[in-house]
Amino acid sequence: MWNYLIKINKKLTIAIPCLMAVGFIAGVFIGQEYVKTLRYLIVPLTFLMVYPMMVTLNIKHLAQGLNVKLQIMTQLINFGIIPFVAYLLGLLFFPDQPYMALGLLLASLLPTSGMTISWTGFAKGNMGAAINMTVIGLIVGSLATPFYVDWLLGAKVEVSLAKVMQQILLIVFLPMAAGFATRNVLLKKYGLAEFKERIAPRFPATSTVGVLGIVFVAMALKAETIVSNPAVLLYIFVPLLILYGLNYSLATFIGVSLFNRGDGIALVYGTVMRNLSIALAIAINGFGELGANAALVIALAYVIQVQSAAWYVKLTAKIFGPAAQNQ
Repeated sequence: MWNYLIKINKKLTIAIPCLMAVGFIAGVFIGQEYVKTLRYLIVPLTFLMVYPMMVTLNIKHLAQGLNVKLQIMTQLINFGIIPFVAYLLGLLFFPDQPYMALGLLLASLLPTSGMTISWTGFAKGNMGAAINMTVIGLIVGSLATPFYVDWLLGAKVEVSLAKVMQQILLIVFLPMAAGFATRNVLLKKYGLAEFKERIAPRFPATSTVGVLGIVFVAMALKAETIVSNPAVLLYIFVPLLILYGLNYSLATFIGVSLFNRGDGIALVYGTVMRNLSIALAIAINGFGELGANAALVIALAYVIQVQSAAWYVKLTAKIFGPAAQNQ
């Protein structure tokens, strides 16, 4: 089973669209009265996604990638630029659908995930910097999201700061604490060598189950909406493509202009990769039934994010030069 899950984890560009299709089919044929009960799976599935990432995260690597200039620039892009671009795109494309605009905003407010580290590694970027970005971005994004949403969309969307914060506590900070504790227990029991060789590779595969489960639920919840208006998918893709295109362009320009190869690649993946699973959980559990509209936007962002990340790896040699030149 583990080998099978590990293979799926390496084929997310195929697995995510497939699970979206399965979720859509389930939503159409099972019926929404039954599908709505699936929303109760979002919290445990998100826990399943975040927790394994924290088990495999080596905190000692944080000091190795602590480049203050790089980290400040990353968080400036993540919280000073991209959320406002997403907000403006929401106003432009969804002036009468505030919960669709909410989906764009949530997708922009939770930067970095385990995929930030993975894709940075595939592109031979600075892994230590990517780990720093992941931890800092996850914590800052989780704390800032309720206030950004209330500030930018509070007049159009019913925001309960207490409810959103409660969800973030359950799906971010609780699994983080549990993951760190589990890592310490496993290291004491098995030692570092056995942990890295035999145990650690299983956790990212477990995380994949959470990601795919959340995508399935999100698509199932909005299946009837898609059937009644299939053109809505194309309309949602347009602002998402603009958002990701601008993010890649900005991060690439800054990465090439101000940083070396490894740091520049980490900057790109540390700003473009979004923790869409957490965003989905917040949308569905923090905003009631209307949050499913936001969840549809976030679910479609998965397709663009995973595919574009894979394509960008192939372009890094042309953009930043061959890895051997700087590493």
